[in-house]
Amino acid sequence: MNAKNGKIKITQIKSGIGQIKKQKLTLKALGITKLGHSVVQNDTPSIRGMVKSIHHLVRVDKTSGV
Repeated sequence: MNAKNGKIKITQIKSGIGQIKKQKLTLKALGITKLGHSVVQNDTPSIRGMVKSIHHLVRVDKTSGV
């Protein structure tokens, strides 16, 4: 995508314990390691799709792109 999309901050707000394996692997793929941990990712359709699959475990905030 283009540079106008910016970045999103993804914070884990609920534990991955008890979730299906695919959701745990999605957390790991995003770089989220533990509860309360935040990562900043590019706002792309692939990242949005990953977030959508674990939307009940994370909070997403829009950040300004550099």
